[in-house]
Amino acid sequence: MSYILFDDSTRNNLLPFTNTRAIADIRCGIYTMRERWEHLLRSKTDTLTAAYLQPMYTYNLLPEILESIYGMPANTATIFINGSVFATPVLVKAINKLQAGEKLVHGELLIAANTDDAVSFDDLQSATQHLKAVAFEDTVHSLKNVWDIFSYNDMAIKEDFVYITKGRKSAPLPDNIIATGRENIFVEEGAEINAGCIINGNSGPIYIGKNAVILEGVMLRGPIALCDQGVIKMGAKIYGATTIGPGCKVGGEINNVVFFSNSNKAHDGYLGNSVIGEWCNLGADTNCSNLKNNYDEVKIWNEHTNKSVSTGLTFCGLFMGDHSKCAINTSFNTGTVVGVSCNIFGGGFPAKYIPSFCWGGSDGMSTYDITRAMETADRMMNRRHKQLSDTEKNVFRHIFEQAAEHRRIFAPNPSA
Repeated sequence: MSYILFDDSTRNNLLPFTNTRAIADIRCGIYTMRERWEHLLRSKTDTLTAAYLQPMYTYNLLPEILESIYGMPANTATIFINGSVFATPVLVKAINKLQAGEKLVHGELLIAANTDDAVSFDDLQSATQHLKAVAFEDTVHSLKNVWDIFSYNDMAIKEDFVYITKGRKSAPLPDNIIATGRENIFVEEGAEINAGCIINGNSGPIYIGKNAVILEGVMLRGPIALCDQGVIKMGAKIYGATTIGPGCKVGGEINNVVFFSNSNKAHDGYLGNSVIGEWCNLGADTNCSNLKNNYDEVKIWNEHTNKSVSTGLTFCGLFMGDHSKCAINTSFNTGTVVGVSCNIFGGGFPAKYIPSFCWGGSDGMSTYDITRAMETADRMMNRRHKQLSDTEKNVFRHIFEQAAEHRRIFAPNPSA
C-alpha cells in the first residue's frame, strides 16, 4: 500500500506558502501536516500537487514509474489523502479500512480515496467522483485559510505532544531554571537550556527538540514547540501557541506565531498571530501590529482571488512567504501578506499586500531581479550548508512569472 498526500483547491487560500510547497509540507504544531500523517500511518508518503511543484516530489503518473519507485506491481492500490486534513488515529483507522474503489468524505470534503487509477492534480476531483462514498462522522479539522495555520496551532501542539512523547521519557531539566508543570515539558537529548529561564508548562505542553538551544533568561509559556536545532535568544518572551521550526532563531516578544524552518527573528520586536515561511530574516526591532485600533475584524489580501477577504479574526498579524527579508525597524500593519523572495525596507508601514519578488517599502516598490533574488537565497542557504537546487530555481522562475501582473499593479517601478 502506498500513500499519496494530495493538494486540492484549498491551496489557493494558503498562499503565499503554497507557492513553494505542497499543503502537506506546511508546519502547524510540532509536525508538518506530512510528518503527522507519516507518524500515525507509520509509513512514508508521497505528494500530488500543482504541475510546477511536482518535480520537487517523486510521485509520477506513469504506473511503470510508480512500480520502480515503490517496488510494487503497477496495479497495486494507492490511497490518496488530503494533505490539508489534520491526521488523527481515528482518521487513520477509517482510511486503512477503505476498500478499492471507495473514498472517505466529511460533508463536501474529500478526505481520502483508495484507487489504482492514475490520478493527476488537475483531474483529481473527476477521477474520484465515481468512487463509493464512505461518510466519516467524527470531527475533522483541516487548513482552509492561511490564518488557520496559527489559529489551529494550539490544538496541533497539544495533540502532537501526545503523539511524539508517548512511551518516552524526557531528558532532565537543569537545576538552574524555574519550571512549573514539569509533566508537560519534554526535552529531547542534546537540547541545551541555560540559566535563569522560566518555563511554564501549566498553561500548555512545551516540546524542546534535539540540539535546540534556549539561552539565558528566556521566558516560555506553553503551548510551545521548539523544534530540532532551533534557538531562542537571551531574554526572549515566548507565549503560546507558538512553533519555532527546525533551525529557526528567534528573540524578542512572540505570541501565537508559526515559524516553518531556517528563518530568523533574532532580535527585539513584537510578532503576534503570524506565520513566517522558510529562509526568512526579520531585521532588529521589526514589529507587527496584530490588532486594529478600532478592534474591527482583520481583512487580508487573497492572492488567488485578487481581492481583500475578511478573516473573521480580531487578532491577525503578518504572513511572510519563503525567502523574504525585512530591514531593521520595519513595522508591518495588521493583516499584512508578503509574497516569496521580497526585500522590504524604509520608514512607515509597507503595503498590506506585497507580491512576490518585490523590493522596497512605503516609499515605493520595484521588481526584485530574479537572478539577484536567487543569488541571495543561495547565500543564505549556504550558511546552513544547503543550496538552491535546479528544481527550486525553476519554481522561483515560475512564481516570478506568475506574480508579474501583481507587480505591475503594486510595484510599477523598474527592477532593483
